[in-house]
Amino acid sequence: MELRFSDEVRRARDEGKPIVALETSVVAQGLPYPDNLAAARACEEAVRRAGAVPAAIAVVDGEVCIGLEEAALRRLAEGKERLLKLGSRDLAVALATRASGGTTVSSTCELAAAAGIRVFATGGIGGVHRGASEHWDISQDISALARFPVAVVCAGAKSVLDLPKTMELLETAGVPVIGVGTDELPSFYSRESGLKLEHRVDDIATAARIARIRFETLGQGGGVLYTVPPPEETALPRGDVELHIASALAEAEQQGVRGKAVTPFLLSNLAKRSGGKTLKANLALLTNNARFAGQLAVAYARGD
Repeated sequence: MELRFSDEVRRARDEGKPIVALETSVVAQGLPYPDNLAAARACEEAVRRAGAVPAAIAVVDGEVCIGLEEAALRRLAEGKERLLKLGSRDLAVALATRASGGTTVSSTCELAAAAGIRVFATGGIGGVHRGASEHWDISQDISALARFPVAVVCAGAKSVLDLPKTMELLETAGVPVIGVGTDELPSFYSRESGLKLEHRVDDIATAARIARIRFETLGQGGGVLYTVPPPEETALPRGDVELHIASALAEAEQQGVRGKAVTPFLLSNLAKRSGGKTLKANLALLTNNARFAGQLAVAYARGD
């Protein structure tokens, strides 16, 4: 696969500097303009302050971009054209038709692995949607995490999902889920979910060592999922979020929202119902995850 690296990322690769992949579906579909552009810039800055180099990944005019220049990032954020939401299954179509779009967790994992990047920061992963026993709506993110050797830093799975079933499927897929400073799975907007985790790390060196052993010593192929609780000052009570989700899901059903459109619809709806609190929490956790991912990439590159 031909990859187009930004000047900053190319220099980092040549000099052996740590790099952190960043998804761009959150820019192209997940957040409203100009919050999406501000979030992307804040994540890149958090990675740089940690000592690593950010590499936002997207497909632009049929080219896979590893690291985005300012013009391309703004183009995705402004959304003045049709932008695809690109999971792994959509990449071939996007490249063949010279389309443009933002990458989800699944495609970012795939492209980061192809570029030799071992750490990736996102907001929350996709998983098993509520009511999946009826409509079989299960994210490609799970299979990507099982396939590609990338350490994914997130605030857990998106809270609009069926979290117990998502955890069961991650176990079936052989993906280790590790709490960062917590024994409980974060649920995106909230620091708690009621789901206990089997594994926990409390320092960057141990987190990096786990990823290195999985990728390099054991050669197991799949990724590692690091779940970081959202910042306490912006996190929302779990009960409040559940009430908003129930109302938003009912409205989505009423409007016939399906497939890839569900998550962006719910995120927008939740922001309105919470008076903007979920949007504020989302922006904070994205930056927080990017910071930890930058530290992890530095420790991984150092051989801690």
